[in-house]
Order: sequence, then structure tokens, then C-alpha cells
Amino acid sequence: MNKMFIILLLLCCNIVFAARPKHQYVRLKTEQGECIILLYNHTPKHRDNFIKLVKDGFYDGALFHRVISNFMIQGGDPDSKNAPAGKELGNGDVGYTIPPEFSDSLFHKKGVLAAARDDNPEKASSGCQFYIVQGKKFTDPQLDSLETKRLHFKIPQWEREVYKTLGGSPHLDRKYTVYGEVVKGLELVDTIAVMPADGNNRPLKDVKMTVSLLKRREARRLEKVFREKHIPISNY
Repeated sequence: MNKMFIILLLLCCNIVFAARPKHQYVRLKTEQGECIILLYNHTPKHRDNFIKLVKDGFYDGALFHRVISNFMIQGGDPDSKNAPAGKELGNGDVGYTIPPEFSDSLFHKKGVLAAARDDNPEKASSGCQFYIVQGKKFTDPQLDSLETKRLHFKIPQWEREVYKTLGGSPHLDRKYTVYGEVVKGLELVDTIAVMPADGNNRPLKDVKMTVSLLKRREARRLEKVFREKHIPISNY
């Protein structure tokens, strides 16, 4: 009986484990639409910090306070909540930073979630502010020039193909931590990035966000769709 109980227990554990989604996801909503963001397992410090803030409701009501077409949209400044029109934003924080989690395989393709930071020599990330890359498409000569003048390293060929076809912001690679990517609703980034803005790149019309963690069941359904449509799920 004990042996049979152990076998049944192991089977139940296997079923539960198999049912776990591969990643954790968040839903980001604005008046302009919504998107779903996958958080990378290869950047656990950034992933766990972001999830904690989401669960605490930290981002609810915060603005995308800086938008630059063909570059990125930035948000997460706690001072942006209820900020009067025209106020310069971007200096708010939570009193701590996160050590960088760089990886050669995590790069600034269109749609990635990355941590903002100030000009500290350790390249430590803001504890709360983030950006989502819109970027642009590059040609081989443009990437060659970036490698020589700004990056001082070779971009792997497969990453070059992504920058040439999907686009991104390669000049940020290995300087800012990338820790997730939009897997659904990427058009939201394009919509927000081109909104009219003031001299500080703050949208003239406030773009407020709410961010919530996807429940396990919904995350499993999402990954099932990925498998059925043969959409590769990130290994990160």
C-alpha cells in the first residue's frame, strides 16, 4: 500500500508540475489598449522585483511619461501618478536599485521590456522604472557602423537578422538589463510611441497604466496557443 501511495503521489506531482506555465506573465492595460508581457527566467532579480511591485499595485495609475517614436516608451515613475500637466517626470524611485543581469542572448529587439537606470558606473537598474522598445529596422551597413563606433563588439548573426526584420534598439545592448518581452498586443507600443508629446517627451494626453499578474490557468492557456500555432516560447 505504501508503494502504491508513493507512486500515486509522484504521478500527481508530475501532473501538477507539467501544468505549470513555463514563464510568468503580466497584463499591461491603458486606454489605448493592452498587451501581455512574458518575464524572463534568466533575469530572476528583475523578474521577481517586477512581480512584487505588480502584486502591490505599484504601477496602477502610473504614466508612460516618456515616449520617443522609433525608440521606446518609458514608465513606472511613482511621481507620475496624478502629476500635473507639463511637469517633468522620470526622477521617481523606490529607494533601491537592482544589480544588472546582462546576457549576450538578451538583446533590445522590438517589444522587449527593459529596466531604466541613471548613469551609475555599475549599470544598476532602477527599482521601478522600465521601458518597452519600439526601435526601428536596421541595415547591415548601419549595424556594422554601430559595432565599430558605439558597441565595440560583434552582434551575432541571428540577432542581426532580428534587427533587420523586426527591428529594435541595438545601441542599448549590454548597457541596460532586458528582462521580458511583449508576446501579445505589440501594436500598443507603436500606438503610444507616436503620441504627441511635449519638449520632455511626455505625452500631451496622459497614458495611465494598470498592470496585473496573469493567473496560472490563463498563462497555461496562452502557452497552449503558442504550441498549437508553433509560436516559439522564449527559453529565457
